[in-house]
Amino acid sequence: EVKLVESGGGLVQPGGSLILSCVASGFNFRAAPMDWIRQTPDNELEWVSTITPDGSGKTYGDSVKGRFAISRDNVKNTLYLQLNDLKSEDTALYYCATGLDRGQGTQVTVSS
Repeated sequence: EVKLVESGGGLVQPGGSLILSCVASGFNFRAAPMDWIRQTPDNELEWVSTITPDGSGKTYGDSVKGRFAISRDNVKNTLYLQLNDLKSEDTALYYCATGLDRGQGTQVTVSS
């Protein structure tokens, strides 16, 4: 059974930073491309970023490019998302995902 557990969300001021983590189990993590997606307060699902299995390839949505950084540790079966220069429009429930599976999400709220 695929299990993805996100953590690291919270309330942060505009311009602040957070690191999100996602611990994966139940599948061959080191062979899987991994994604971060987010659900906005309007319930829109937005793709944020994808990383290749070996971590060499990383892609980002236009709204986060240059501010967010995806990474992974294939020994720890953990996916990360570094969020920098946060803006109010980054407020969302952040999920890690592989294929059609995703975790329960971690809430990021950007507000002064």
